[in-house]
Amino acid sequence: MTRIILSALLAAALFVSCSQNALTGKSQFTLLPESELQSMATQEYATFLSSTKVVSASGNKDAEMVRRVGQRIVAAVNAYYQQNNLSDKLAGYKWEYNLVDDPTVNAWCMPGGKIVVYSGLLPVTQNEAALAVVMGHEVSHALLQHGNQRMSQQMGVQAVGTGLQVALSQKPAATQNLFMAAFGAGSQVGVMLPFSRKNELEADDWGLKFAAMAGYNPQEGIALWERMEKASNGQKPPEFLSTHPSEGNRIAQLEKLMPEALKYYKPVSK
Repeated sequence: MTRIILSALLAAALFVSCSQNALTGKSQFTLLPESELQSMATQEYATFLSSTKVVSASGNKDAEMVRRVGQRIVAAVNAYYQQNNLSDKLAGYKWEYNLVDDPTVNAWCMPGGKIVVYSGLLPVTQNEAALAVVMGHEVSHALLQHGNQRMSQQMGVQAVGTGLQVALSQKPAATQNLFMAAFGAGSQVGVMLPFSRKNELEADDWGLKFAAMAGYNPQEGIALWERMEKASNGQKPPEFLSTHPSEGNRIAQLEKLMPEALKYYKPVSK
């Protein structure tokens, strides 16, 4: 009984471990130093790039576009953080943007600004502004520290289930296992996935803003998700079992967010 009570108290202590996100000013549940995740991301990114076909930005218009969009988004982020006296919060970010030759319709950004766009995404984005909306979204995940929050949730779930043996370990191998760990359906549906959908909508909000700040029309995001909806052909799990909002719900949310995003939009002359 003593062990059970102690484990419960330790688990409770973990769950009240909060920090404040610089971008939103809101409290967030984080157990790991962001610098540790950024270090892990640097290693994982290098490993990923070494095992896939990276498209050179030299002489390839699509790879050049990915790099150009990445540079403009990052410039917008830097300017916004500077204007709000938050530049120090970007310490540790070493931005990279690469296009990989892969038919998967996807893109992601690891903690610390390590970005990948899959070539399979480009037929759906169709234009530079839509790609900027996607990349702005992924960059926002990193800035909002969603990776840290998700790992911390995993640690919390494991803490309850295992008496904290794994959650209290600070070994890099254990942390990596936590990142890759699969969860039972109960914890996923009840805790992990609803939180992930919230992350997605939060990243949509800031992603639209950063795309707009970079000079891209954020309204392309709505057309993009309409194309995503057509491309899915209904082959998606129900929204309550998905980490992403359904396309229809996402479009409705984007329409609500659009007036605010448009306040930041200043077209860039070409």
